[in-house]
Amino acid sequence: MSRLVELVCYCEGWNRRKLLVTSGVPRVSFNCEVSGMSKSTDGLKVRSRLEKAISELQGVHKLLLSSNSDVDPDVLADFRDALNRVRNTAWAAQQYVVRKETDQDSASVLSLLAGERIRTAHQLCQALVDDLTGTDIKFQRGSLVQLCEITETLTKKLKGVINRL
Repeated sequence: MSRLVELVCYCEGWNRRKLLVTSGVPRVSFNCEVSGMSKSTDGLKVRSRLEKAISELQGVHKLLLSSNSDVDPDVLADFRDALNRVRNTAWAAQQYVVRKETDQDSASVLSLLAGERIRTAHQLCQALVDDLTGTDIKFQRGSLVQLCEITETLTKKLKGVINRL
């Protein structure tokens, strides 16, 4: 059975080729089937998406080097965090593929990915706490109820895992 690795990059305010402060949080996803992906149609799709992402990042690199305009420091920090997550996950995905191809144990790579998701979740929770503390953001009740329910489930699971450690 193949595993699916989802690489998700959040960068607040970065929804065009230029870094501008705008509302909304775009989501960029790369879904790749990691076992035998170089031989499959899915692997070709992933390769194409990654090559496109590389080209886009090169364009952003040039823009940042040549930009005389003021860029919000928070947007740059979010962008750097997103790039770090992508870099770490890409490394882990590469290690996973190499280990699977050589019939080596890939559990340590999967643990690394889980640790990265935990770190990212912590940062996202901190940002949500800040958002909920502010008074200028209007929330939808349904979304908050769903978030509350899933965090309660997560909290129960976390307590069980922590107690076993």
